[in-house]
Amino acid sequence: MPRRGGQTPILRSSLPRTERWPALNARPARPPAWVRLLLGLPRHLYAHGLGGLLGSRFLQVTHTGRHSGRRYDTVLEVVHHDRDTGEYVVVSGFGREADWYRNIHASGPVAVTVGRRSFRARARDLELDEAVVVLGGYEHRNRLVAPLVHRVLSALVGWTYRGTPAQRWRLARELPLVGFRPR
Repeated sequence: MPRRGGQTPILRSSLPRTERWPALNARPARPPAWVRLLLGLPRHLYAHGLGGLLGSRFLQVTHTGRHSGRRYDTVLEVVHHDRDTGEYVVVSGFGREADWYRNIHASGPVAVTVGRRSFRARARDLELDEAVVVLGGYEHRNRLVAPLVHRVLSALVGWTYRGTPAQRWRLARELPLVGFRPR
């Protein structure tokens, strides 16, 4: 059906296959509303002093803005906890461009709150092979909600994530995993 001005819309299926799908590293400009709502719930609990209800499933990282110098709090899901070192691992769901990720690398040590426990921490990016193992362990522990996890990750990266080993490698390259180890 022609649009106003006589232009006919181009249907996605009429484009060559290479133009139908986004580039490998393309991400949606902004996640869908349902993803923002789901990811925002733990932040509201921490903001009202109820972070303890989440146990060690989520943590809050307090960091300093690299340009503003202001203090920010970001709540992230814990994908791994190493009981021997005390390190908590999270995923930067918006990749290396996430403000909290850029801030922690620019400002040095950060404060971390897990439930009701707070500590100063150093942040480190996990090596790719270590990140893939952590992602596999997370998916194994959460296999009952894997369809939801895969859907959220797919919305974040802009391609369909199903949890295959090859896709885990790709995901770990696009979304860095960060470890917070007590100082």
